[in-house]
Amino acid sequence: MATRDVFTDEELDQLRRFPDISREELIRYFTLTPADEAFVVARHGAANRLGAAVQLCSLPWLGFVPDDVVSAPPVAVARLSERLRIPVGELVDYGSREQTRTDHLREVARYLGWRLAEEFQWRELDEFCSPGRWSMIRRSCCSGWAVSTWPPRG
Repeated sequence: MATRDVFTDEELDQLRRFPDISREELIRYFTLTPADEAFVVARHGAANRLGAAVQLCSLPWLGFVPDDVVSAPPVAVARLSERLRIPVGELVDYGSREQTRTDHLREVARYLGWRLAEEFQWRELDEFCSPGRWSMIRRSCCSGWAVSTWPPRG
């Protein structure tokens, strides 16, 4: 079943963007640990450090990172900016080279313990997301990455 059979174009567009963020989500997902900070500061340039931090916090929050990293919730960017002592405006220069965003996302996923899903896992996911279940599943989570504990143990 194609995603277009489940979601309208407007819903797909909305699912691919950053949603609004609650205070609880801001604190939970956009608080860097010392290890996170060390991971981020290893990047060259302020824009790359701030952009990598946004990706690092967004992947666990959303299960994917929207292509337009610069459009992350301003309050989240401000929180990271303050912690890293990088001006908020630096983010506009992030990802001028698309490959940088892709490379950072791969590094972030590895750092977080995520990995690419194997073919058999995609088949299991496809079976799990049968047409009857799709009516209950309204959030897109299939960006190509699977949490390291997939498939679920039971």
